[in-house]
Amino acid sequence: MKITIIAITEGGKTLAERIAGSLSGSFVDTRELPVFTKIADSWNQGIDAIMCIMATGIVVRALAPLCSDKKKDPCVLVLDEEGRFVISLLSGHLGGGNLLAQKVSSLLDAQAVITTASDVTGHTALDLFAKKNFLYVEDSKKLTEKSAKLINTGGLRVYTEYPFSRLPLDFELVGEVNSADIIISDRVFAGTAALILRPRALTVGLGCNRGTDKDDFTTAIDQLLTENTLNPESVSSFASIDLKQDEQGMLDYAAFKKRKIKFYTKDQLNAVENVSSSEIVFKATGAKGVAEPAACLAAETKNGHGILLLRKRKWKDVTAAIATKQIHLAA
Repeated sequence: MKITIIAITEGGKTLAERIAGSLSGSFVDTRELPVFTKIADSWNQGIDAIMCIMATGIVVRALAPLCSDKKKDPCVLVLDEEGRFVISLLSGHLGGGNLLAQKVSSLLDAQAVITTASDVTGHTALDLFAKKNFLYVEDSKKLTEKSAKLINTGGLRVYTEYPFSRLPLDFELVGEVNSADIIISDRVFAGTAALILRPRALTVGLGCNRGTDKDDFTTAIDQLLTENTLNPESVSSFASIDLKQDEQGMLDYAAFKKRKIKFYTKDQLNAVENVSSSEIVFKATGAKGVAEPAACLAAETKNGHGILLLRKRKWKDVTAAIATKQIHLAA
């Protein structure tokens, strides 16, 4: 983490130097500038954490015009100049403020002040659970609602299409979507009150005729996803054979969707088992298939190649297949 330490009094500055000498990645802002300016500068420069040794009220007033999104805001800690208390004031979970407060309090033999409900009650922090498992939160308001329900009731019902390596103690697995508080899936669930967490585990393998336009890819993939109730936001990347690295329509489509596209050699594609083969494709490319093995390779994780979810489908100029990553969720 890049950590800026800002102090006002002489005692605070002495404490700041002491912390900077023991905390990796931290530095003291010694510029002769107003404290509000220093805090705003650190905020706008993308610093990970801002540590303020001063009254909490000063920091709150400085932060008021800066806060925008807890997924992007840096964490902010406040300390008294004697180093007795370390307050995690902002972005305690996603920004790492709570962990940093605990680390600094340990260095100073101080008291960490952490007020986030899940930390106080010992329940799963849903935002950290999602971050740890690379789950996309579809609706942040529902995240807040379900977090409150977890604190109030002590547990949540979870429907998942991906296995847990270890289940949080306050999660109960259910087999029906309608009874779930949380749904972990890459499919579309219209009108559900549940919090949807998306692994973004889908990869799309692509083949095409030379000169295929971006719009042809858009039409084909949108149709494929819609007809199989798969959410477009769940696509993590596209893939094809390396002979298509200069296929402008394919490149434009990936850029339009803001997703990476990966290319594989014929030997890599041919090494993938249990995929469809085509004599026409083999004669043209030297690969027994493109869309299916490319999708599987792009979905590779430490758990192995991706699992083919939808075999190749052909349109006039586009061929596509979808694979899913082998994901194990952790508490």
